Amino acid sequence: MQLEEHQRWLVDFYKGRNWYRFSPLIRLNFMTEELGELSRAVRALEIGRDHPGEHIEKAGWQDNLVEEMADVMDQLLILADKFDIKPEQLMQQSERKLQKRFEEK
Repeated sequence: MQLEEHQRWLVDFYKGRNWYRFSPLIRLNFMTEELGELSRAVRALEIGRDHPGEHIEKAGWQDNLVEEMADVMDQLLILADKFDIKPEQLMQQSERKLQKRFEEK
């Protein structure tokens, strides 16, 4: 599945559950929450997490990392859609900016 196809699917999914109605500012708060969960997943893999309520094997942490990255991506794609921005635009802008900033002189 391509990123833009996933964005369309995701928007339909969110609209079907009435989740799309939240404003971009609220959506940004959801993304911040997901970034916190991603941060915890990265920490668990990088330095470990000794928490009595969490008994997950190393392979489970890897799965959790993928899940949290996907959650952040989904929030970004919904936010982009709210501003009529396609994933392709984001990727192109990223490449243009980096190429311009770091071009050899």
